Order: sequence, then structure tokens, then C-alpha cells
Amino acid sequence: MFFPGYGYHGTSFEQTYRCYPASFIDKPQLESGDKIIMPPSALDRLASLHIDYPMLFELHNAAAERISHCGVLEFIAEEGMVYMPYWMMQNMLLQEGDTVRVKNATLPKGTYVKLQPHTKDFLDISNPKAILETTLRNFSCLTTGDSIMVAYNNKKYYIDIVETKPASAISIIETDCEVDFAPPLDYKEPERPQPSAPSSSTPIHGAEVEPPAEPKFSPFTGIGRRLDGKPSKHPTPDSLPMKGPTMATNGVKPATTNNSQASSSKQTAGKLVFGSSRSTAAGKEAQKGQAKEPKENSSKTEESKFQAFTGKKYSLKG
Repeated sequence: MFFPGYGYHGTSFEQTYRCYPASFIDKPQLESGDKIIMPPSALDRLASLHIDYPMLFELHNAAAERISHCGVLEFIAEEGMVYMPYWMMQNMLLQEGDTVRVKNATLPKGTYVKLQPHTKDFLDISNPKAILETTLRNFSCLTTGDSIMVAYNNKKYYIDIVETKPASAISIIETDCEVDFAPPLDYKEPERPQPSAPSSSTPIHGAEVEPPAEPKFSPFTGIGRRLDGKPSKHPTPDSLPMKGPTMATNGVKPATTNNSQASSSKQTAGKLVFGSSRSTAAGKEAQKGQAKEPKENSSKTEESKFQAFTGKKYSLKG
């Protein structure tokens, strides 16, 4: 069926109107919900159709390919015009006087909706759940991808509809709907403190790191100097022998090996000779030499070992 002048046809309602914000007819209460104001001719057409109540509509902006859903508050607009909340026009990318397609729709009752505030300020409200419940009482439906506006304490909060179930558009009239919140768009996770570098005593993989060895203190090491200015007979630490008393100190040359012992060693090289007269004589002479100078050999051995505060005494008188 076709109604001349209005463009109505078929068994469903579908009409194109020019949209304007609610401020044009002094209806500020429209801004707190999702309902629009339509002309009286739309009511006549809807009354002749078998449609579900409450009346829900699909809004389509063909120029921007945006689709949303809404309810209706009154039928008092001028013919060919509709008035809607300004936040809804922003959501639909509509300007004053743009055309919008309005079509009746049937939506399932919602069971789940996920919301995401634009800013963290909404979470600072003392009771955001109560404020949201009060605001959604003025809404008829929710559509995934829309951004609704919540007004509280002279401030506007925008919230995205992230997800709806059981469909992408749901009715929230007289239904129990589970509400979930996603982190706000400007939310940033706190930075985790970086672990400090392990100290030298901290075990790594079950093993302890040993600190570097400190140099040991060696007492009475250095260069000796005489009080009378004469050169010291004691050698410097650099000239001291590293191992064994094989080098004599105090300027005394090391004792040489007995000539007889050297000659006997040459004679018996590679063989062991028992009862040799030469070796016996050489052994006796060595014993005599050791008996004559036992004190000198013992003093040389003791002098080869460095001991603190040992040496000869000198008089300052010379």
C-alpha cells in the first residue's frame, strides 16, 4: 500500500527524514536518552501496522554507512522532519538537515553488555553503577559500536558499547542484563620496577660469586737504610732469593763444592763404587772441613733466611 505525499508503502514502516538536534524544539530531556521525536503522519502509519511495542527503529545514514537503533518519545515534529539527541547525531555522523532513513525494527531482549568509558574520570564517581542504571532507564536499546552519553554532576561522560548479547543490537526494556566494564581508553598500566643488578654476594644459578681477593699485608718489607749514610750490606727485597737457601747474603759468596767430591763424581759417573779409597779419603776431608767451620755453615744457612730485626749492630761513633 502506498500513501501519496509521505512515501509509505508495503507492510512495514520505512521513511526518509531530515534530522535536527533536540535543541531546535526546546526538549533538553532528549539528551539523556536514545528516543527521537517523529511527525504525526508516522503515528498514523504505524497504528495501521501490526508492529511490536514498544516501538523501536533502525536509523541508517547511507552517506557514512552508519547504523544505529532508537525509540520514539513523541509524534509532534513537523512533517518530513525528526528531532534526535545531539550525541546520537554525532554518533551517526549527521549534520543539521542531513537525511536519515528510519525503519521499524524488532530487537531481542539483551542478556549481556560490555561497556568501555572513554576516560578514567567515570570510575572516580562514588557509585558509577547506580548512575549508569539511572541513565539506562531512559534508553530503549543498545547497539554494538555506538557511544552513549551519561550526564552526571554537570559533566558528560561518553561510554562505548563494546559487545552486546544475544545480538549486535538489543532491547533493554524490562530485562535483566549483565553489565561488564572494560578498562577506560586512557588507562595505562603501571610500569613494573626493573630488577636491580645482582651484587657480588648474590648467588647466580645456585652458585655464589666470590668477591675479589684483597692483597695480603706483608710486614717489614722494603729497603733498609743506615743511619750513618753508608751503603747497606743487606740486599733489597727484589734481590732476595725466591726459594731455598742456595744463595748467600751479606756479600758472602756461596761455598763451592769440594774438588775431591767433583773429581770422584766424574770418575764414578754412571756407576756406584763401594769401598773406593778416593771416595773414603774425600769423605774424611769433608768431615774435617765441616768440623772446622761448623759455625760458619750454620750462620750462612740462617742468614739465607730473611728474618725481621736481625743483623749486625753499629755504633754511631764509627
